[in-house]
Amino acid sequence: MKLARIYFTVLLCLITSFVASASNYTKTKYPIVLVHGLFGFDDVFGIDYFYRIPNSLSRDGAKVFIAAVSAANSTEVRGEQLLAQVEDILALTGAAKVNLIGHSHGSPTSRYVASVSPQLVASVTSVGGVNWGTPVADLLRHSLPENSVPETVLATVGNSLAGLIELLSGNSDLPQSAIASLDSLSTAGSLAFNNRYPEGIPDDYCGQGDIYAENGVAYFSWSGARPFTNVFDPVDGPLSVISLLFNEPNDGLVSSCSSHLGYVIKDNYKMNHLDEVNQTLGIHHLFETDPITLYRKHANRLKNMGL
Repeated sequence: MKLARIYFTVLLCLITSFVASASNYTKTKYPIVLVHGLFGFDDVFGIDYFYRIPNSLSRDGAKVFIAAVSAANSTEVRGEQLLAQVEDILALTGAAKVNLIGHSHGSPTSRYVASVSPQLVASVTSVGGVNWGTPVADLLRHSLPENSVPETVLATVGNSLAGLIELLSGNSDLPQSAIASLDSLSTAGSLAFNNRYPEGIPDDYCGQGDIYAENGVAYFSWSGARPFTNVFDPVDGPLSVISLLFNEPNDGLVSSCSSHLGYVIKDNYKMNHLDEVNQTLGIHHLFETDPITLYRKHANRLKNMGL
């Protein structure tokens, strides 16, 4: 009986230790700020852009904030909006820095903040980030001569869509410019941005960079390379068609190589561009790591690095 009681006590201690450990698994030193991409949002009708990811991170210790930047605008405009929110988050939490995680256009948006105010940023993580441009933006830009009727039509439609998204997410005061975002995401626009804000960018296209840049900020990236991942996901078909514009591995909107920033964790997950943020509503490849798990592991990585 005494031996059984000892076994029970040991088991209880192990369970308690595991629960305590699990509850701090994502507890980074600095707050995590999630930054959405083009036509993104913080949440609409209670549905997060980063679907179920904020709750999963905060449940085990992380302080998580979701940025609200223009759904469509230039990287610099979005970057200035993000910088103001970072300053507010630091004032609210008393933290010295933040960890920025940006998806798609959210990556260069985050990089801008780290470049102009590195003292406020501990790390930048690019998820399917447009760091070297995308042929999707190139095709649209080349098909729409400046000041042409087609460009005006696209600007009207794009700005209206962005405005609707912002209205539904409660951020209708943010300025929108679909053409400015298109220019920023094109190859020419991305390369020009990289020249102005080079931190974290590998020396060569598709190259592996260092974790820490000269500004003292840690840079990471990961992305998918499978446009079609689940027959039940309605966006997989369109992404598969768009992927035909590429002549290299891609997630349907961004090439694996274009996503490279700093230390490349992995660039060929069985995920498309929306799987990377656990959309549509968590539908993803059945035989790939759950997208939420990637964010949890990364938060734990940052925690273990003292970030």
